[in-house]
Amino acid sequence: MYKLFLVAFIFLFSTGFFPTNGFNFEDKTLRKELQKLSGVENPDWKEIVVPESLLAANPMQGKFLALMNQNNDLQKYVYAGRVNTCRQGGCSNPSETLNVETSEYLDYLIVFNTNFSIQQVKVYNYQATHGQEVTNKGWLKQFQGYDGSQSLTVGKSIDAISGSTMSVMGITDDIQDKTRLLKKIVSK
Repeated sequence: MYKLFLVAFIFLFSTGFFPTNGFNFEDKTLRKELQKLSGVENPDWKEIVVPESLLAANPMQGKFLALMNQNNDLQKYVYAGRVNTCRQGGCSNPSETLNVETSEYLDYLIVFNTNFSIQQVKVYNYQATHGQEVTNKGWLKQFQGYDGSQSLTVGKSIDAISGSTMSVMGITDDIQDKTRLLKKIVSK
């Protein structure tokens, strides 16, 4: 009986029946996007380890990757991560920390050149009931060229989108934080 229970639990956990707090880096859509970015079928991605000292001040649901060419030279950096947003109807308290149980999310990529300047931002998985406008390529283009040297402010340097306030603020803040964090990681 115990073995049957154990097998059933492992099956349900592995099929996604039980939610996990972690970000799925084995997602087929993510792999496809990373292949497109590299231009080869089996790209050589190396994970960039974030020091614990930086993680304490910069919690993240994602990974930094470095794309290497055949000569093991760096081609570009990529951040693949998740941004939590409010469920439809808004957040009861905007200062509350969003978590898996109380929020919806979007998964996205930031592509950086070797000088830490953003080349592209792409939302590849949007799991929210409203606010899809943040997936628009035209809106995401305004992040191109951002290098972390200035602040991003929704409504000033970044266009606001009515009905997508929390998604816009979430992805803007995350892009700003991850750009600055990448610079700190690589400079160490």
